Amino acid sequence: MIDDTAARERVLAAADRLFYAHGVQSVGMDAVRSEAGISLKRIYFLFPSKDDLIVAVLHRRRAQWNAGIAASAEHAVTAREKVLSVFDFLDDWFRQPDFHGCAFINVFGELSAGSVNVSRVVREQKDVFQRYLAELVHEAGAAEVVAAQIAILVEGAQTTAAIAGRPDAAANARAAATTLLDAACGSTPPPGAEPAELSPQTT
Repeated sequence: MIDDTAARERVLAAADRLFYAHGVQSVGMDAVRSEAGISLKRIYFLFPSKDDLIVAVLHRRRAQWNAGIAASAEHAVTAREKVLSVFDFLDDWFRQPDFHGCAFINVFGELSAGSVNVSRVVREQKDVFQRYLAELVHEAGAAEVVAAQIAILVEGAQTTAAIAGRPDAAANARAAATTLLDAACGSTPPPGAEPAELSPQTT
């Protein structure tokens, strides 16, 4: 019999796959049990309610998001480069075959009216990320409002990529973020540099 730590991770991984692919409301605990290979009794021992399981999955997603952002920024030198590296992370993520949009936005859309705990975790995630951007933007020499604007670009890119199936939403958002940062910091492109171009959109 596997220990509780291993069982917990197996349940979380199974629930994450199912919730992300099909939505939290359409996936029952029986489906999680079958996917994880863990009995319902043990699942409820580890997670007393489905709400507790959803919250734990979101915490897992937060760790994955933070790791992805950190890895993308690893070779960035300046604060400006670290901000723009967020969009490089998004570009890679949007091209994954299992991409279905932002898990936090998806869950909030399904459960915001019915789960205080889920809403709290989603809002915390978005707040922490915006504060991360605010620190970088401040270090880059721009006003805090620019961080809020860039956060909107990040959220919009995720939604556009998911709904329209356009991974180039990340590149378009990056170009817009570059313009915002350059305008806010008084930067100008080097002589002979090509202006940033948006990817063509189709209707």
